[in-house]
Amino acid sequence: MISVLIADKNYLSRLGLFTLLNTSSNFEVDYTDDDNFENLVSCIKKNKPKILVLDFQSLGFNAKQISLLIKTFKRLQVLAITDYMSKSEMQSALDSGVRSYLLKECDKDEIIEALHATYNGERFLCGKVAYFLSNPEEIQVSKPVLDKVSCQGLGITDRELDVIRLISEGLSNKLIADKLELSTHTVNTHRKNIMTKLDIPNTAGIVMFAVKNNLLVA
Repeated sequence: MISVLIADKNYLSRLGLFTLLNTSSNFEVDYTDDDNFENLVSCIKKNKPKILVLDFQSLGFNAKQISLLIKTFKRLQVLAITDYMSKSEMQSALDSGVRSYLLKECDKDEIIEALHATYNGERFLCGKVAYFLSNPEEIQVSKPVLDKVSCQGLGITDRELDVIRLISEGLSNKLIADKLELSTHTVNTHRKNIMTKLDIPNTAGIVMFAVKNNLLVA
């Protein structure tokens, strides 16, 4: 049973997500619409959720408050679900400790997948979020742009994050294997999985995607 607390000021979003998760035997769900930060802290202490589904945009919380929340509850995983925001705002949320990020338009299957991935310590991003963050410039949100981008999510495990960071440092498969105490075959498998998930053809693409854009910072 995965305990989930939904923090969202929007009534329809909050109720819809609560209803969706409440029909599953895998989740124990509660919600709050309180935009007072101290009250949210008290609510988390009371409910002790494993995952906080947070629309920080609707509640008016900033990256500093998110970071404080995550430092206070070290075992809490945060899945942000918001409307479209600027690249810098989404990136700030991830940098502050948000584990996973979806958009309000994501469907049921993607939400469920994101919750399970987040619970298991993976970083899960909506494909459209990844697309916006991976571009060096801010992208004007418009229908023609959105129509060509898949919303299909991607999940990156903590071990894959380790491999990405070491690739970014220029280490070979052999050196990565030695550092992580893995076989070179396992490291190569991780590398192939990463390129498949991120739809990137080579090592240079991994470095550009993960480091230059600071997408997968822990």
